[in-house]
Amino acid sequence: MAENEQKKNDWSATQYLKFNTQRTRPVYDLVSQILPHIPLSSSTSIFDLGCGPGNSTKVLLDAFPTAKITGIDSSPDMLSKARSTLPSLAFRLGDVESWTLPSRAVDILFSNAVFHWLRSPSRIRVIAKLLGSLASGGVLAFQVPDNYHQPSHALMRSTATSPSQPWSPYFQNTNTRVGDIQDKKRPDLDPIEAPTEYYDALAPLSSSVNIWRTEYQHVLPDAGGIVEWVKGTGLQPYLHQITDEEAKEDFLAEYERRLSEVYKPLGDGRVMLGYPRLFVVAVRK
Repeated sequence: MAENEQKKNDWSATQYLKFNTQRTRPVYDLVSQILPHIPLSSSTSIFDLGCGPGNSTKVLLDAFPTAKITGIDSSPDMLSKARSTLPSLAFRLGDVESWTLPSRAVDILFSNAVFHWLRSPSRIRVIAKLLGSLASGGVLAFQVPDNYHQPSHALMRSTATSPSQPWSPYFQNTNTRVGDIQDKKRPDLDPIEAPTEYYDALAPLSSSVNIWRTEYQHVLPDAGGIVEWVKGTGLQPYLHQITDEEAKEDFLAEYERRLSEVYKPLGDGRVMLGYPRLFVVAVRK
């Protein structure tokens, strides 16, 4: 990919961190379930896969202050922010789907909101491969948003596929068929598999598998706040698809309008965004 193309499609650490406190809460919940399995040690080795701007890496550092922690991410902008925030740690460019463990022993593979970006046919296979590469006692811990059927994400698809709109031509190409699970180049992500599928894939490799699902309730100013939230994550592929700025603004305006019809104001005028996430902590046998 050419440098200017990569920059255009890069993530925005600034946009992502607009909701840093809410986005980091699942990290604390996940780390709390790792601590019983890993003794605090200066030799603990941790890789934060999809470290983003370093918010998850900071939580890991606080929990394991003497550990050797390395962040991995595919976004140069995210890595730049992470390095400026945590200059004492190592951050490297890498893609979780093709990443392999280094030769040294690794105690924890941690991933906050990354594996949902993989397509379903490879997602569990990649996760099981990572767990299988750990030594006995190593921990794989991850969480993924499980919101394919939530209004916030269903409305992305229905808005994108609206006919005769300024943005419509950008989603009519046969390589970008929104909602078509068979089309691997579409902007919408694959639904997350059932917890039973993760258990069946990871249990044969594990001495324990801890799986749970939590729906967070994020109170935001209004429907525009929901737009700002998802502009840092799931809406990114849609916005990258629309190259005309006016069409992009029209798309965002219509998406916000539809959100306002579903997410009704609370007593104080704000709105509540339900955001379910699936958590897994597996210990290698």
